[in-house]
Amino acid sequence: MEKNKVKVLLAEDDPNLGNLLKTYLEAKGFPTKLFVNGQDAFDAFKVEEYNFCIADVMMPIKDGFSLVKDIRKLDKKVPILFLTAKSMQEDKLKGFQIGADDYITKPFSMEELLVRMEAILRRTQDSEKQNPADNIFKIGKYTFDYNRQILNFEGLEQKLTSKETDLLMILCQNANDVVDRSVALNRIWKDDSYFNARSMDVYITKLRKYLKEDPEIELLNVHGVGFKLIIS
Repeated sequence: MEKNKVKVLLAEDDPNLGNLLKTYLEAKGFPTKLFVNGQDAFDAFKVEEYNFCIADVMMPIKDGFSLVKDIRKLDKKVPILFLTAKSMQEDKLKGFQIGADDYITKPFSMEELLVRMEAILRRTQDSEKQNPADNIFKIGKYTFDYNRQILNFEGLEQKLTSKETDLLMILCQNANDVVDRSVALNRIWKDDSYFNARSMDVYITKLRKYLKEDPEIELLNVHGVGFKLIIS
């Protein structure tokens, strides 16, 4: 997707930072609309099409977590990046749990924000270019469609986030073999820091929950090594 076709929803209650980000993103070719609270941002998302969302965590009326939860009810696929001044790992983990693709901690450079956005967009675009037939996996009684980010169980569809999709893809490609933790972290999160490892554990727990309807499937933690998707 070309930059000028990537329309950005920016939710940031600090008008100085918000206008600075809007000016920078538009100079880089991303049409951007700025909203100073989460409720106005969500109202706009409901009636307009956006291809990327950037949300501050701390906002009036509706905070960033509530905004993203509501956006994910309408769109499971749109890329979302959190802006946060918080340093507590629990807050960042919560962001991933409710469907964010990445986060960036204030203060940050404009260049870092742009790099993170472009990395998320590349992952999204690469998945869209894949041959659909090459990215459909049978997992016991489930069918996993990587391109559509859907896990299907007997006609019931579970929409996956981008990180859930990428992680399940790696597990499927290595079914019945151990996936090394550091390999998965570097491929999906681009580094194997402690925080990212905690984040991946959250996604493994969610995938295990999605796959629980088929007793022939196990998603195991291999202590000190990684994970193993067992398909009988």
